[in-house]
Amino acid sequence: MPAVTVDDITVLPRVRRPDPGLAPARPVRSITTAPTGFEGEGFPVRRAFAGVAAEVLDPFIMMDQMGEVEYAPGEPKGTPWHPHRGFETVTYIMDGSFIHQDSHGGGGSITNGDTQWMTAGSGLLHIETPPESLVMSGGLFHGLQLWVNLPREAKMSAPKYQDLRASEVLLLSSDDGGALLRVIAGDVGGHTGPGSTHTPMAMVHASISSGAQMTIPWRQDFNALVYVLSGTGTVGEEKRPITTGQLAVFGPGATLTVNADPTQESRLGGLDVVILGGEPIRQPIAWHGPFVMNTQRELVQAFEDFQAGRLGTVPPDGIQPFRA
Repeated sequence: MPAVTVDDITVLPRVRRPDPGLAPARPVRSITTAPTGFEGEGFPVRRAFAGVAAEVLDPFIMMDQMGEVEYAPGEPKGTPWHPHRGFETVTYIMDGSFIHQDSHGGGGSITNGDTQWMTAGSGLLHIETPPESLVMSGGLFHGLQLWVNLPREAKMSAPKYQDLRASEVLLLSSDDGGALLRVIAGDVGGHTGPGSTHTPMAMVHASISSGAQMTIPWRQDFNALVYVLSGTGTVGEEKRPITTGQLAVFGPGATLTVNADPTQESRLGGLDVVILGGEPIRQPIAWHGPFVMNTQRELVQAFEDFQAGRLGTVPPDGIQPFRA
């Protein structure tokens, strides 16, 4: 699965394991299982946050695990042109490729460890679709899309785009070398990832070797979520079992602990998880479809602005979904 890795993890900077006497461990509050569904033109997703209260997720709105799926030729699908307003989308591709474009000039290809971070702000149009080569050949596809809320004062800010290449992701080792951490955004133990965020937050993709334990510091003013991309293991000092497609929500504290089971599926080298945390915004949420605002009136205005073309138009050179 992981596209970004190293041959020798021992050469990486290490995240020091906190002193348990000084840094209280976060307890596990809940574990939920993501239901499966389809997005866009029909690509399979797991709805990672389904069934979890919004106040626990804050500042995060939604996260879809796209795949992991082995497409046959002609099967890969994406999304048509669609609007966004009021939040940020973070698209992280672990395997395969997506091409994307927006009405404010952002766009390109994201593949094998790249991240596309788009601040929709006051609004834009956007498309994400597999390239013609992937549609024709088929192949492995696996990614995530996370929606991060914007505070009221930033919801109508100018749209912004960050193209984070796989080579820019900060690679770290756990204290004993048993886990590889890819820091996409935020700070982990004094090490900061490349993503620039409106809302203070952290996003980490960790690969934990079979039988290894990872305990890392985590900001006490952030919430803490661990989602399993693949594999089996346990979370928290209480060692609650967790597996592919499940989300653990942690309570207050200063450290997170995740363990990989000694025995995994033969195709897996361990446990892969995404770790998320952010500073809660604590503002009302009015969310419908592609718009995340504070009030119902603002939602209505977003739809009216979209219908009137005020969120932008498809560029003359706008890409379109390729169909075999």
